[in-house]
Amino acid sequence: MAKTKTKKTSKLGRDSKPKYLGVKLYAGQKVNTGQIIVRQRGTSILPGKNVKKGRDNTLFAEKSGVIKYKTIRKTNFDNTQRMAKVVSVIPEKK
Repeated sequence: MAKTKTKKTSKLGRDSKPKYLGVKLYAGQKVNTGQIIVRQRGTSILPGKNVKKGRDNTLFAEKSGVIKYKTIRKTNFDNTQRMAKVVSVIPEKK
């Protein structure tokens, strides 16, 4: 006789919920105030003009307008340089 009963399911087989990260709005698209532009872990894309960063590094629009992406050369604290993407919102002219 077996000392322990068999178990039907494994304790290791749990799956986490998807986090739905990534770019939500692309260059040239219109954005409203407070709308999410990028959901990310870390700051792979940096906030530019009229864009704020949330506490989970989500980038969202501060003003309504059109989205623009650009690449800049960023200097780190140890004087090494890296290429970084920056997203900004150009306000619409009334």
